[in-house]
Amino acid sequence: MNLRILNKKETSRILNKIKEHFEINEIKLNGKLLQNKEGKIFLITKDINKVNLNKLRINNIGLYIANYEKELRLTIEGTQLFGKFAKKNIHEINNDEVKLWMTGNKLKSSKIYSGFVIIKNGENFFGTGKYKDNEILNYVPKERWIK
Repeated sequence: MNLRILNKKETSRILNKIKEHFEINEIKLNGKLLQNKEGKIFLITKDINKVNLNKLRINNIGLYIANYEKELRLTIEGTQLFGKFAKKNIHEINNDEVKLWMTGNKLKSSKIYSGFVIIKNGENFFGTGKYKDNEILNYVPKERWIK
């Protein structure tokens, strides 16, 4: 099987990384986390235990919320799930910058951040980018860029 259900200790480790990096007080998940061999993390209903995943040939299931290989990176959906609770490493952008971001461009930043940064415009979240040398590198997949 390509997916495995994370146990409480693994789930807690991932949630603690999110809480620490984005300064979130508490995260309550109404589901379980799964991880595939590429490090993609999915959120799925708690009832997943009722399904025998070994008999299914699936690559992913649930909501893709993060990728955890060397560092933890939230997806667009992950930022929409956790971003409203974050107090740190959030980069607020204007409407013109939204257009730049969603066409795959990097952003300039006069603020200094640590690692991955949540991209936000008003109440909307647009994924994460990696802060490096006064720029935020774009991690939005090409398939999701606006043409």
